[in-house]
Amino acid sequence: PDPAQPGRLREALDQALDVADGEVILAPYEPAAEPAAEGHAEARSERSFSTSRACPGCGAETAPLEPRLFSFNSPHGACKSCGGLGVLKRPTEARLIADATLSIREGALAVMRKSGGALLYPSVDFRFLEQVAQAHDFDLDTPWKDLPQRARDVILLGAGHERYEDQWAWGGAKKRGKVRWQRKFRGVIPAIERASGKGKKHVQRFLSTALCQDCKGTRLRPEARAVLFGGASLEQLLPLSVARLRERLAALQLDRREQRVGRDLLAEVYRRLDFLVQVGLDYLSIERGADTLSGGEAQRIRLAAQLSSGLQGVLYVLDEPSIGLHALDHARLLGALRTLRDGGNTVVVVEHDETTLRTADHLIDVGPGAGRHGGRIVAQGTPEEVARADSPTGRFLRGELVMPAPAERRVGNGHSLTIRGARAFNLKGIDARFPLGAFTVITGLSGSGKSTLLNRILLPAVERHLGREVPDPGAHDSIEGLEYVEDLVCIDASPIGRTPRSNPATYTGTLGPIRDLFASMPEAKMRGFDKSRFSFNVQGGRCEACCGAGAKLVELQFLAPVTVPCDECGGLRFQDETLEVLYKGKSIADVLAMTVEEAVEVFGELPKIARPLRSMIEVGLSYLTLGQPSTTLSGGEAQRIKLVRHLRRSDKNHCLYLFDEPTTGLHPEDIVRLLAALQRLVDNGHSVIVIEHNLDVVRAADHVLDLGPLGGEGGGRLVRAHLAMSNFKFYLWNFVAQEFGDLIEIGYAWRHIKALPATIMLAQ
Repeated sequence: PDPAQPGRLREALDQALDVADGEVILAPYEPAAEPAAEGHAEARSERSFSTSRACPGCGAETAPLEPRLFSFNSPHGACKSCGGLGVLKRPTEARLIADATLSIREGALAVMRKSGGALLYPSVDFRFLEQVAQAHDFDLDTPWKDLPQRARDVILLGAGHERYEDQWAWGGAKKRGKVRWQRKFRGVIPAIERASGKGKKHVQRFLSTALCQDCKGTRLRPEARAVLFGGASLEQLLPLSVARLRERLAALQLDRREQRVGRDLLAEVYRRLDFLVQVGLDYLSIERGADTLSGGEAQRIRLAAQLSSGLQGVLYVLDEPSIGLHALDHARLLGALRTLRDGGNTVVVVEHDETTLRTADHLIDVGPGAGRHGGRIVAQGTPEEVARADSPTGRFLRGELVMPAPAERRVGNGHSLTIRGARAFNLKGIDARFPLGAFTVITGLSGSGKSTLLNRILLPAVERHLGREVPDPGAHDSIEGLEYVEDLVCIDASPIGRTPRSNPATYTGTLGPIRDLFASMPEAKMRGFDKSRFSFNVQGGRCEACCGAGAKLVELQFLAPVTVPCDECGGLRFQDETLEVLYKGKSIADVLAMTVEEAVEVFGELPKIARPLRSMIEVGLSYLTLGQPSTTLSGGEAQRIKLVRHLRRSDKNHCLYLFDEPTTGLHPEDIVRLLAALQRLVDNGHSVIVIEHNLDVVRAADHVLDLGPLGGEGGGRLVRAHLAMSNFKFYLWNFVAQEFGDLIEIGYAWRHIKALPATIMLAQ
């Protein structure tokens, strides 16, 4: 057809599509010219098109291209094998073999009972397995590690279609009846995969999380992965970090059609990626799961979303956005907050970080203490005005609140835990050594691999060594020194209880002796009350109108349900007869309403009650009430209450304590108390490993591991591992990090100290 007549071309195309049921092949038209030389065929580039969204080769059809096709949260786009999770839980040999040095008869298989029956199929006993072993030429008395791979496959995967004699007898010792039949041996792994009902719960400990082999972890169905834009698929873009994704999108080679389609959409993508970079999250990958984010990272993602909205006249309230943020990333976070302010909004931040306090336009200092000693506005104004106030915050801003540092650094007890070849997530095959009997801090930029090293590798490895059932540790070669760890305690910010009935008194074990005390009162004995009478979880002494909760949940027809005090007990939780039993003029309800500090004054002469209360004061929790619901406690408060339980222990076994940012939510004055408690654990002969960004905690450590130098793909390396430096060296290290943080990483700071002019060193 003549290109000058597009109507003729459309007519020919419509006819071709009608005849070929929506399939058409276009070949370039070339006018007749000289015949092609012999042996040289005329080169033509043909292109296939279809209106049915079907593959011309295999005929497979795909759904219409719409946004839900590219979402793994939608059934239209999620991988059918893993349901959009990207991983599957399957049994593996490592989880099924209890001890490779033992034989099958001795208990090498974790699914076999000592009597010979299997956990899932009791009829699979040693007598039946002996037939399988004899048919495949191996022995049940051979250690598992010495069995040939063929024999292992038979036990784990089954013996195929071969059948073996089995029998079932009944009638007890007299064997009144017996049935014989031939059946297959399907193997341990298939039996676990087919488990259902109660059996499915029993086999959970034998399952390991593995990458879905159909979607390769992308969580998308094949149709979504096959769509290309600029030659790149979504499968190739999702694993990239925020910083690299922007570079990759900018490098796409787009034709004119793709430019028209993606012009406005790419502009929005670039804008949102820029906001993520602005709040210091450039190291996060796009496919990162929300459950793997720290509280600070999740909060900064929400902050980036607000930055991208461009709203004005909005009041933004942030609760400690610096959680999980390295000191060198604060500048970007504060820049984002200033952007919100300059856009005509109001930003209110609850924060303890010194840099944030000094950057604020207006400070409000609440205190001066906590609990009954607080609740007043001590000072407000500019940071300079608040610094002149006589309060803990004022002393901190004036530099008068100095964190304690040990005069001598511990070298440990001579043993150590050493992780070889750690390569989970972004770790680059590093070797990390943790001296035992010392206070070790892991530091580094956000996303540098700290939590991966401690929580994904070391923690599960030690737990499995101690015989606990946990998921497999992250990828690594080996861990040396596990035999020197006799106990493990991981203290994190998870709640101490999931219901309002849990409180500091019940968690620390204080309520039990208090109930015993009230049950021993003459009034209680005269009325026949025992200790259960003073429990709000047991019928008898509690208010039955609210079942001891002290409040009722009222369902509203068109509004959200509300919680109101119980109109029967007035929120006291107990019956009037129970409240008539007094100790020093205080009822059991009065005791639960006391602060820890007040309770020590009342029960100071009773060691069983006073000892945990004094430990709570020691870690800075004197302001909590004994009956305060655990659901109202912050993450930092929950960590310190857990620490109280272990400060009271007098174990002679060496214990390894793991903490993940224990200074979260703490004022600098409270950090002083926390450090004293951690040092006390080490002085008692235990080992403490802490992930922390707070430089005062780093300064108090005996040993420091600095990961980095950047976050995400730029991290995962051991930048520095050393004994903690002296106060003077640390001061210079801190100074260089603050003054030259935009040029160097904190892990490289010390090597730059020697290059500082002498005048600067003397002036500082």
